[in-house]
Amino acid sequence: MKRALFFPALLGILIGNAFAQSDLQPVAIVRVTRSEPITVKQLRTEVQRAEQSSGRTLTLEDRRRVLDVMINERLALQAAEQEGVFVSDAEVNQQLQQLRGILAQNIGRPPTDADFEQAVRNESGLDVPGFREQIKRQATIQKYLLSKKRSIFESITPPTEAEITEAYSLSRTDFIRPQTVRVSVIQVPGGANAAESARARERAEQLLQEIGGNAGKFDEALIRAQSPTSNYQGGDGGYIPRNLQAQQALGADFVNSAFTLRQGEVSRIIESPRGYEIIKVTETYEQKNLELTDIAQLGTNITVRDFIVNTMLQQRQNQALERAQRELITELRQGNSFQIFENNLSL
Repeated sequence: MKRALFFPALLGILIGNAFAQSDLQPVAIVRVTRSEPITVKQLRTEVQRAEQSSGRTLTLEDRRRVLDVMINERLALQAAEQEGVFVSDAEVNQQLQQLRGILAQNIGRPPTDADFEQAVRNESGLDVPGFREQIKRQATIQKYLLSKKRSIFESITPPTEAEITEAYSLSRTDFIRPQTVRVSVIQVPGGANAAESARARERAEQLLQEIGGNAGKFDEALIRAQSPTSNYQGGDGGYIPRNLQAQQALGADFVNSAFTLRQGEVSRIIESPRGYEIIKVTETYEQKNLELTDIAQLGTNITVRDFIVNTMLQQRQNQALERAQRELITELRQGNSFQIFENNLSL
């Protein structure tokens, strides 16, 4: 009986050891300043992350492309180390803080640590320490790339007036501003059940009666919305174009009501999935074919000319980046800088 129990357990240990040894086998070795293996387990981890992101099983050729990216990264990191290029913890912290700022804009409040951790995991599939390490690697490679290929980036020139005019002529139909209004919104959130919804409706009717269609009283109610005891919310509803996308996002009744009002007018109660809303139109804009000097996006100072220049510069920067990356990788892959073990690619 003891033998019967012992041998299955021993077999399990041997199988486990075999898998562990397989995981540690190198699928590639990178050599710039030292020999650095890329293990089967490391490749498998990246492949699984790519499969989760793409929603499909990667082919052998796909796995090879993933491995190529891993090799290129390690080649660049070793070369950067050789050149004394590094990124400090302070620089990494600054990038993380910028990402927190972007998240705060998206959710409308400063994110908690839990908010940030969840956002990082959703976007990258990594925990925060792993994401931090990824940022450090990418920033190091970027700094090294800029130092080695500075001449490529310095050769980027802004578009000429003739190029701007030609780009505008070719994309003129893209610069049509639809009929647009800007609104302020008072919102009484809907309830989780019929009783709460009825109380919310009653509060909205009370507010509408207090306002009485008077724009000044609407503004007073808007200010009171900031009080935690107001039982309603209020603020700028932004610019609303008259199109299908706005109707899908805000509701047809909300959008149609907004465009029946003149500037300064107050609406009736609008029922939506968000609750009960009262709006006031604060700005109105007719549909317009925008010229180069017109504002491209309402609420900003960016003109159509600025938009075209920025777009063209971004395209040129991307082209320069792609060229610099191609040249650098070609240089780093010369000689005996890495070795791939083909038999381990499919493990």
